Amino acid sequence: MSNYFKAIFLVLFLFLIISCNNSSKEQKDFTTLFEKSKGTETPEYKEVISYYKDLAEEYSTISLFSFGQTDAGKPLHLVVYSREGIFNVDEIKKSPKNRILINNGIHPGESDGIDASMLLLRDIVQNDSLKEKYKNSIICVIPVYNVGGSLNRNSHTRANQNGPTAYGFRGNARNYDLNRDFIKQDSKNAAAFADIFHTVNPDVFIDNHVSNGADYQYAITHLFTQHNKLGGNLGTFIEENMRKSLESSLEQKGIAITPYVNVWGTTPKEGWFQFFDSPRYSTGYTSLFNTLGLMVETHMLKPYKTRVEQTYELLFSALDFTEKNSVKIKELRANAVAEILAQETYPIAFKVDTENATELQFKGYEGEYIESKVTTGKRLFYDRSKPYTEPVKYYNNFVATKTVKIPKAYVLQQGWHKVLERLINNKIEFTRFKNDTIISVEVNHIDTFETSKTAYEGHYLHYNTSVKTSTQNFQFRKGDIYIDTNQKGVRYLLETLEAAATDSFFNWNFFDTVLQQKEGFSAYVFEDIAAQFLAENPSIKKEFEEKLKTDTAFAENAKAQLNFIYKKSPHYELAHLRLPIFKLF
Repeated sequence: MSNYFKAIFLVLFLFLIISCNNSSKEQKDFTTLFEKSKGTETPEYKEVISYYKDLAEEYSTISLFSFGQTDAGKPLHLVVYSREGIFNVDEIKKSPKNRILINNGIHPGESDGIDASMLLLRDIVQNDSLKEKYKNSIICVIPVYNVGGSLNRNSHTRANQNGPTAYGFRGNARNYDLNRDFIKQDSKNAAAFADIFHTVNPDVFIDNHVSNGADYQYAITHLFTQHNKLGGNLGTFIEENMRKSLESSLEQKGIAITPYVNVWGTTPKEGWFQFFDSPRYSTGYTSLFNTLGLMVETHMLKPYKTRVEQTYELLFSALDFTEKNSVKIKELRANAVAEILAQETYPIAFKVDTENATELQFKGYEGEYIESKVTTGKRLFYDRSKPYTEPVKYYNNFVATKTVKIPKAYVLQQGWHKVLERLINNKIEFTRFKNDTIISVEVNHIDTFETSKTAYEGHYLHYNTSVKTSTQNFQFRKGDIYIDTNQKGVRYLLETLEAAATDSFFNWNFFDTVLQQKEGFSAYVFEDIAAQFLAENPSIKKEFEEKLKTDTAFAENAKAQLNFIYKKSPHYELAHLRLPIFKLF
């Protein structure tokens, strides 16, 4: 065979190989189980991950990363779309593009977002106009956050839900509700999420859910992070720009949406309060780092197909909004820390402003109480043959009930390893004292608090906490931790280290050992010591005698009287009720 014919043969051989490769690509099917089942089924966990692995192999614009471990012993995955491709997670950190983080399957029975995100990313990579449209965005998706719950698959635990046919369970591998775990981070899932969150540093965060507290016409509702709590220009922007834009976008698509109907045991006609997303919840946590947060809540009584399709459309509307407002969002986020610090005080607790409601034109169903066919009582019945559109009051404004002065810095005594671990997980910057040091600081003692009588996510949560403060020259040891508040995580510090804050580390029991005295006294010994102490301290003796005159219960309780004197004496341990967190101003 001549060299000429050899060359021709080689070209034809290569052409056939390339043709076969292209043919195999064309034959790869990315039709989802949701689509194949006509909107009645959602895939198992392993099928979801396999789908994204195949998508990443087929399209260079998709990458699949894993982060840490979950309580189920499997890693937490992150799917990333970027038109130029992302091959290392550090590229996300360095990119000037818009960053959107979508979380799915935090409650795996609420699988709408799992299917909607699979459709979303597939449709973008297969559509040139969509790739062009989102060329300035990095879209990050957690396929299934609650891996353990997803593996615990069943068809019964969502008693009120209209599909899919099988789904995961709400509790994770250790039976935690992960949407109560973001600030306390008891689960490996939450620690891995923090790693993902700080890697992506999203401008917008979306968490997909399903809920039912009442019946109404809407198949989808939204729950933005509470705007007064977010505060400042970011708070105004999320309420006046983002919320209204999203509602308008969906309306143009023929989809009716309303704020999350936070109604339980009554009907929406009576109005409702906006759900307050404190930092235990996903959007409450992400707002601590000045991310615009949105929780999607589809209505579990609506058909699964409808819920997934409307979640899909909402995700696109959110992407469009982020693209259009990219410059403004980044500007607001960049200025947020300086804006907070300039206020000098920070609100740590809120209540509903009942005098300032928003009026909604609400699409509901008439509800009434009728005789139960099961119990001896009455039951709430929504009559879907009687739809209505009427004005209702939506209380979406909150006012601060507690504020704190923002310190220049906090000092955390060493030894509180679980607290330090969470500070590190959340990229809080700190230094350590290089020598033993005496500094004038504000010292905080727990004054009053109440404690839940029932277990809540592995804790007996404290609430209504107050502190007593004093200024002292305090000796810190080499290795104690100095935390400057002038940093990106200032909100996180204020919400966790201020004991009176709703989801503080104190309220979540991280400092419970300070509540218990480790030393005490025997009355028969301390009687003589107490007598001598009162004789040497006339001002305390006077205070003691006044209390005997004015407090009948105290006057009748000899043990309480000795304890009063003991706590005034040098024998009382200084660490009792004293938080290991100190403030510099």
